[in-house]
Amino acid sequence: MATQPHLLIDDGDVHDIALIPGDPGRVDRIASHCDDSETIAQNREYKVVNATYDGRDLTICSTGIGCPSAAIAIEELAAVGVETFIRVGTTGALQADVEIGDMIVATGAAKNEGTSKRYEAVEYPAVPDYHVLSALVDSAEANDEDVHVGPIASDDAYYAETDEHVTDWEAAGLLSVEMEAAAVFSLTRRKGLRAGAICTVDGNLVKGTQKGTDTEDDELPEKAKNNVGRAIDIALEATTTL
Repeated sequence: MATQPHLLIDDGDVHDIALIPGDPGRVDRIASHCDDSETIAQNREYKVVNATYDGRDLTICSTGIGCPSAAIAIEELAAVGVETFIRVGTTGALQADVEIGDMIVATGAAKNEGTSKRYEAVEYPAVPDYHVLSALVDSAEANDEDVHVGPIASDDAYYAETDEHVTDWEAAGLLSVEMEAAAVFSLTRRKGLRAGAICTVDGNLVKGTQKGTDTEDDELPEKAKNNVGRAIDIALEATTTL
């Protein structure tokens, strides 16, 4: 099999389960929670690291921003043997009672993006695998962590999220909006693979706070930065049962 053109990985380079943050810098942060790690490849927005957590071999790969680059990562990781994917990301809350720093486990993602629509009709559901979803919720409960569990939206126009969009999403009962889950869920379902997502809230669009609006030098507020680490621990614990 030829080397994958974007991730620069070959068959046998990765493990059967992958944690997929968007930010390449978060790959190193996840790896720091593991027992050992080794960088396999790095190109553009993609950084691929192999690691071991509590005896479970796993791969960590960044996906960049948005569904198009996330879909490339899913396609190429799947081509070389990854079967289970856990998105570990950040998200903007769409309900007033969801606070910055809270964690959300997604039960589905609205397709407010274009990538998944190139694979299938918008009416087809973008939903996680039940076993991955359950493993994330069980892991949170085992660690005495509170998580919101429910549907989210995936949107590919960060700066075009108008008040009308936010009001509609809020009324629909969607918990938050992010930029990758719909493609991750749709592609893995179509391929007969498994995926789930846990995201940490970095702003609340209903309250008018977005990522970076209450920080001076950092992308994330302090509480969100701290709870990203807790979401990482939940995701890593989930891998040990999958």
